[in-house]
Amino acid sequence: MGDRPRYVVGVDFGTLSGRAVVVDVADGREAGCAVHPYRHGVLTQRLPDGPPLPPDWALQHPADHLDVLRVAVPAALADAGVDPADVVGIAVDATSCTLLPTLADGTPLCDLPELRDRPHAWPKLWKHHAAQRQADRINALAVARGEAWLPRYGGRVSAEWQLAKALQVLEEDPAVFDRAARFVEAADWIVRRLCGRETRNASAAGYKGLRQDGRYPSAEFLRALHPRLDGLLARLDGPLVPVGGRAGGLTVEAAGWTGLRPGTAVGVGAIDAHVTAAAARSVAPGRMLAVLGTSTCLIVNAEDYRDVPGVCGAVDGGVTAGLWGYEAGQSGVGDIFAWYVDNALPAGYADRARRLDTSPYDLLDSLAADQPVGAHGLLALDWHSGNRSVLADHELSGVLLGLTLATRPEDIWRALLEATAFGARTVVDAFADAGIRVDELTAAGGLTRNRLLMRIYADVLGRPLHVVDSVQPAALGAAIHAAVAAGAYPDVPTASDAMGAARRETYQPDPARRIAYDALYAEYRALHDHFGRGGTEVLHRLRALRSGPR
Repeated sequence: MGDRPRYVVGVDFGTLSGRAVVVDVADGREAGCAVHPYRHGVLTQRLPDGPPLPPDWALQHPADHLDVLRVAVPAALADAGVDPADVVGIAVDATSCTLLPTLADGTPLCDLPELRDRPHAWPKLWKHHAAQRQADRINALAVARGEAWLPRYGGRVSAEWQLAKALQVLEEDPAVFDRAARFVEAADWIVRRLCGRETRNASAAGYKGLRQDGRYPSAEFLRALHPRLDGLLARLDGPLVPVGGRAGGLTVEAAGWTGLRPGTAVGVGAIDAHVTAAAARSVAPGRMLAVLGTSTCLIVNAEDYRDVPGVCGAVDGGVTAGLWGYEAGQSGVGDIFAWYVDNALPAGYADRARRLDTSPYDLLDSLAADQPVGAHGLLALDWHSGNRSVLADHELSGVLLGLTLATRPEDIWRALLEATAFGARTVVDAFADAGIRVDELTAAGGLTRNRLLMRIYADVLGRPLHVVDSVQPAALGAAIHAAVAAGAYPDVPTASDAMGAARRETYQPDPARRIAYDALYAEYRALHDHFGRGGTEVLHRLRALRSGPR
């Protein structure tokens, strides 16, 4: 190729859209970008042309993922003006655990006409929380049996993960479970469509599949949950490939979709937040990354293993080879803000935003920005989508205290922003209490554009908050992994050093606001423990009333 530049493509499959970037292998410069919204979005109310869905369901349409390959990748190449001959690799990341039941050849069960109206035949999105009762039974049995893998997940398995979702399928629609030859993570399914070869990424298997020390939970454990659940193990077969590995070469069919050359290196699939660590240059031990989007993931590497209560997983080599990768997070952040604007904001505020030619979000930020800490008299719990860390309970729900007749919409807005920052601090404190170094904190994702939110996070966390200078950091992280899969770099840390994004800015905590937030955070923790650790079961009882008999 001589001195011609080389490029890689990274594709990030999010909750509502897919994003593709074309990146220069030499320095990580983003040469082209395209975004394609999913036509079907998130299926929470009913199946396409099908029956309604029960509460707490969240499904996706696999055709939306293929549309991203057909639309966003060629558009990004056109935006970059890059010759496909100069593209040496492509890699993808996706939300996790987003689980597809498929035939042996990878066909999603929801594509079969006879199963199209069966909800369990569809891919369960990460935020499908209807398997909480299955997760509760998994946790109780694991505790009773003293399963050695349980502390690696903070002592609790989440309803968002593979085992709870698969158990729900078996119990509620055993015919679908029997028809499924495979249960596959979305990222791995997309990679198979790209290269024609089935692989399993070691990261998702470790964090969402409970695979530790070379094996999944035992057949004996699975049979104790359900006499036929040990059949899940055969449905998880497939070559396990470490992060940054090469899954295969692009097929002729996939080359036709994407506009790339057949044989182009295809990287193994990955979890969205995990590849973002490479984009943020946060793979070294002690460099914590907060990926702020519809939900939040907090990722940090460490040299050794420690028990961290409420962690979503500690996996050897799960984020970066040779290091223990720790993941925790919050089930709702951007989703909470969108809920408030879409469902609870008075019409007058939306009208005012239109007159000012601004968004309701920016209007609320401007009205709330100058409030002294605590002046609104409110305190909220950020559990509108349940709690991921440190309680791992998706039957919890949001709480708002302190309302008076003088409370204004901007007061509630700021209280919700603060609640998500308090939730993040709860997670960071859990790592620190367990002896895991958190030397610096970097933020990435769409919510970093909210300057008020970033200021609140810095003040609440009491530490500098660095912001990644990338519009599509997860897609950039996937591109970095593509460069490793293509052989341009020997490993992910080396590629991250060369191709990772710079810092856009750093938010420094204000000493006075930090002290004020310390006092408010103490009240949050008291509220957190009362509602989340057995002080009252009212949130669970309310959820049961809302959901109805099961």
